[in-house]
Amino acid sequence: MSTKPTIVFHCNCHPHSVDRDDLEDQGSEHFALTVRGLKTRKPSLLVECLTPDFRGQANLIEHVATSGLDVYAHNLETVERMQRRVRDHRAGYSQSLFVLEHAKKCEPTLLTKTSLMLGVGERPEDIRATLRDLRTAGVDVVTFGQYLRPTKRHMPVKAFVTPERFQEWQVEAEGLGFKYVASGPLVRSSYKAGEFFLKGLLKKQEER
Repeated sequence: MSTKPTIVFHCNCHPHSVDRDDLEDQGSEHFALTVRGLKTRKPSLLVECLTPDFRGQANLIEHVATSGLDVYAHNLETVERMQRRVRDHRAGYSQSLFVLEHAKKCEPTLLTKTSLMLGVGERPEDIRATLRDLRTAGVDVVTFGQYLRPTKRHMPVKAFVTPERFQEWQVEAEGLGFKYVASGPLVRSSYKAGEFFLKGLLKKQEER
């Protein structure tokens, strides 16, 4: 029995993919063409795209969602209360939720995925509200990681979350019905350990 290799195709995950603001389609065609090219050359490849929010333009989200990819990833980054402090002012909590929800609406078999950084000043009730919102939007996969300050010019770390607390968030998120959760200080949105699980999950969907 053959196995499917996993390709993770990541592009600029800035909320506005700033290096593509010069294009009317904000680079969505680059995503779509790349996915189609990969699938044409090897249909068995599993492809994940980590996308910007395309400024919430539904047609651009749909263009990528229906390109043949398997996992549509867009990072919410943080809870609603901390959005303005953590993210570019042009990004937004509702806009990012819309991206994930609309991608799933356009292609119901698509797995949708997002990531949250902890340690930026969020409260437990903020995280719980975010998880509920993500489930309402139909998001399948969530990862939790520790925010680490890249340079002194970036915002400081508010808290270092313990491994035990990360484990508690994993259990709580799994209880809400996410298909896969990865939670730990060094977990990032492209967490390698999750790729093997997603590969099996996508295979099961194909067999239905």
